[in-house]
Amino acid sequence: MARYNLAEELTSRGLVAQQTDEELFSRLATQPTSVYCGFDPTADSLHVGNLLMLCTLRRFQLASHRPIALAGGATGMVGDPGGRSEERNLLTIEQLNQNLEGINEQLGRFLDFTPGAGAAQAIQLDNASWLSPMSVLTYLRDIGKHFTVNEMVAKDSVKSRFERPDQGISYTEFSYMLLQAADFLHLYQHFGCTVQVGGSDQWGNITAGTSLIRKVTGGHAAGITMPLVTKADGTKFGKSVGGAVWLDANKTSPYQLYQFFMSAEDAMAPSYLRYFTFLDHDELQHLETLTNEQPHQRAAQRTLAKEVATLVHGADHAQRAEQASVALFSGTVASLDAASLKAIASDVPTSSVSPEELSAGVFVIDAAIAAGLVSSKAEARRSIEQGGLSINDVRVEDLDASLTSSDVRDGGFIILRKGKRQYHLLLVE
Repeated sequence: MARYNLAEELTSRGLVAQQTDEELFSRLATQPTSVYCGFDPTADSLHVGNLLMLCTLRRFQLASHRPIALAGGATGMVGDPGGRSEERNLLTIEQLNQNLEGINEQLGRFLDFTPGAGAAQAIQLDNASWLSPMSVLTYLRDIGKHFTVNEMVAKDSVKSRFERPDQGISYTEFSYMLLQAADFLHLYQHFGCTVQVGGSDQWGNITAGTSLIRKVTGGHAAGITMPLVTKADGTKFGKSVGGAVWLDANKTSPYQLYQFFMSAEDAMAPSYLRYFTFLDHDELQHLETLTNEQPHQRAAQRTLAKEVATLVHGADHAQRAEQASVALFSGTVASLDAASLKAIASDVPTSSVSPEELSAGVFVIDAAIAAGLVSSKAEARRSIEQGGLSINDVRVEDLDASLTSSDVRDGGFIILRKGKRQYHLLLVE
């Protein structure tokens, strides 16, 4: 696997928020190592908020380091207080196992777990395999004795909760940083892992791990944090109108993922391109210049959306999502295949009609009213007379036209359109 300048790659993209020592990148340039990042299984899918860490692990692997994707089967039962103003709901073992199954499949899209990666072959681990068997007394003697309560309450993730007495923090979540420190120690001792990466809100947990390794083994480990990704107004990145944007196609379709990044603000699109794509510096600079000089072209957003959709779902799904996006905004939805139509169904008003109703005859005017494209028969007639009503992108010219089975597209849809962009999908079922 080709080596590249990891320090330059991370710093030029603005990916380094904090690092535990200045010599870290010099060591990484000459000494391949194992680097880990943890993912808490709070759901059965990762989401776009996890993208930065997934891409970061991939960058380390491209630089010939071995990435360890750690699923928190044990720590997920406790909950990380970082970035939270209130206690997390505890998950059952059954929920955690189901979530872990979904997450493990997704990790393989970003990292190379095959022997072909050589010494940089990625590995997946679940910390339940070493934390769950640990007794309370072992935890207190071997881990807890190395930390003072004073230093623990000084960590930002804990201190912020102390400042809200109405919420506080349970001993369960207070212990989280020690469990994560135990993870780093285990990975250091058994897998030669000397680097942990995480978001900047993980700084306290990461330094707890490096401290534990030093106290227990006398060895040296390091940590790097990445900036928290936000929107232009500083609010949390990764949410849409409907909630989290997932990496599971069944929870967030490739088209919806594509549209999420297409809607990125001009002020943030260049940063997102640096964070979430593997484009080279010259292309990134070119897209940033286009955004500044010709923002209406949305070149950065189109590239960002396609690159991320390809990374998460593959080239075929990304191409369909791009075609669907273009079709919706150019009035050519009828050119889409069945899979693409299905992908945009959740973003376009949809209703259903039975095959029996269709066989009995459904007037286009009545269908347009039922679909909410027009409010009355009079308005429907005017739309037809003015050439503004279409079936499968074919203009309706007959005021008495009816929908028939021949209008049903592959996938069981009939596409109604008023004007250029007001769509309704009629599902025949």
